[in-house]
Amino acid sequence: MSESFDKEDKKESLKEIIKKLHEGANPEEVKEEFKEVLKDITPVEISQIEEELIREGMPREEMQKLCDVHLLVFREAVEREKTSMPSGHPIHTLMEEHKILLQFADTLKNIAHRIKEAKDFDSVAREIEQIKHIEKHLKDSESHYVREENVLFPYLEKHGITQPPAIMWTEHDKIREIKKNLYRLIDMRASMTFEDFQEQLEEASISLAEMLSSHFYKENNILFPSALEVVTENEWKEVRKQFDELGYCCFTPEHAKDVAAEIKMDITEVEIGDKILFETGELLKEELKAVLNTLPVDITFVDKEDTVRYFSDSKDRIFPRTKAIIGRKVQQCHPQKSVHIVEQILNDFKNDRKTKAEFWIPLNERLIYIRYFALHDKNGDYLGCLEVTQDITDIKKIEGEKRLL
Repeated sequence: MSESFDKEDKKESLKEIIKKLHEGANPEEVKEEFKEVLKDITPVEISQIEEELIREGMPREEMQKLCDVHLLVFREAVEREKTSMPSGHPIHTLMEEHKILLQFADTLKNIAHRIKEAKDFDSVAREIEQIKHIEKHLKDSESHYVREENVLFPYLEKHGITQPPAIMWTEHDKIREIKKNLYRLIDMRASMTFEDFQEQLEEASISLAEMLSSHFYKENNILFPSALEVVTENEWKEVRKQFDELGYCCFTPEHAKDVAAEIKMDITEVEIGDKILFETGELLKEELKAVLNTLPVDITFVDKEDTVRYFSDSKDRIFPRTKAIIGRKVQQCHPQKSVHIVEQILNDFKNDRKTKAEFWIPLNERLIYIRYFALHDKNGDYLGCLEVTQDITDIKKIEGEKRLL
């Protein structure tokens, strides 16, 4: 039997495993039936097979729902692939953060158990302060998910691994929802009975612990090994640089941020003095760059093929952007729950039904104004979409007039 036939045969066997699981087959029976195939499987092969099945029509939601069942069958295979990276490698940093977040979740669960045994709010003042401390760190953990979504996921997508990151992003949103409910519970505790607080805190803490444990297991044993297999050494240097630009969690260990010698990378920009001519004047490239980066708005350009081509590098960005998104489809830059809105906007622009779309949302006690504009050339042909994001909190407060400096 040739090597190519072996690979194809193995691929079909893996598809058969997942299909049987989706039809409700007993995981233990499936493991026994396919034990010869399972002993040689790698995490990246699991990712690629899931990718193919979704392309062939299996709903992503269904794949995600049964992901834990897959892992029951694939567990022994994926755990053979021990992920170990030097300090400072992006994967090492993410895994160290996983450990600490699981500790926070476990501590929260223990505190909830102690509060469950208490009689009233007065007797748990110390525990409430501990919960507030954990809350602060959970809020700061957003940096962890932002780095994955805006840097790691785009690099996986460049190598053809698109569905596992999409599934992980959906789980990120579930984690965010659990945390949001927890924060709301902490804020509203004074207006509720102690019994209700006890019960809801216990539910929230268990939900968070179980979700993080399941999610981090998938990333550590499927997503990260797949990334290590397909992302090149030079790309990891770029990933590390973009991680640094986005920043880390307040609890990220210093040793996890230490840059190993092999991951260091110096990137210098080449200054070109060529002028760009417009009908209304001319600018040097360096001047144009300064103009775009100084505008009091964040802008992102998506071309007519829905590919991200440019974003301004303003000093105080509202939403994170990294160079990893350049060349990425804009649909992949949004969580699955909002992709249909992006598609609708772009379709309206391409079909001349609309020329702009606008939204405004509260974010960290600020009001953010988000606008999308259709771009056309002088013949009216669609060129792409411009996203403009602006903090208008202070603008809304303006009254009367100001004529002097």
